[in-house]
Amino acid sequence: MRHRRARRYVLRVEHDGRVRVTIPRGGSRREAVAFGLRHLEWIAEQRAGIQVARFGPEQRRALRARAAVELPGRLVELAARHQLAVRRVSVRDQRSRWGSCGPDGHICLNWRLVLMPPWVRDYVILHELMHLRRLNHSRQYWKLVAEVCPGYETARQWLREHGPSLR
Repeated sequence: MRHRRARRYVLRVEHDGRVRVTIPRGGSRREAVAFGLRHLEWIAEQRAGIQVARFGPEQRRALRARAAVELPGRLVELAARHQLAVRRVSVRDQRSRWGSCGPDGHICLNWRLVLMPPWVRDYVILHELMHLRRLNHSRQYWKLVAEVCPGYETARQWLREHGPSLR
């Protein structure tokens, strides 16, 4: 898949085992295939580790209802602690993101955050809140994240290791 802002090739193994390659501007499909072939061992390891959490309709509804209450409440609490004004927050069923922050300050959170340990959930929420100060992933942005969430790298690692099983 092409991405106009991508600067390099990126491999991703989806929760269903499909492989996606992000093609940077100026990249080609041929180079993307070669990139994927060079990383076959990594792809196999990722696929072997996929264990998807399955929920029935009632469980899913209950979890989403819980998320609709807990997540905005925690976001408002953390925003107040860091003197940030939140314009709008919503909880959604996002397939490829744990959260997002639009240029208008609208923060969306994935309902599956309620399935995570609280310290990982807080990292995701703080990550999105820091986009209210910097709407990018620059060095300055990551410094802000490190200030409000020391050790955030551990939470990111948890997401890499356990996140696919929650999608």
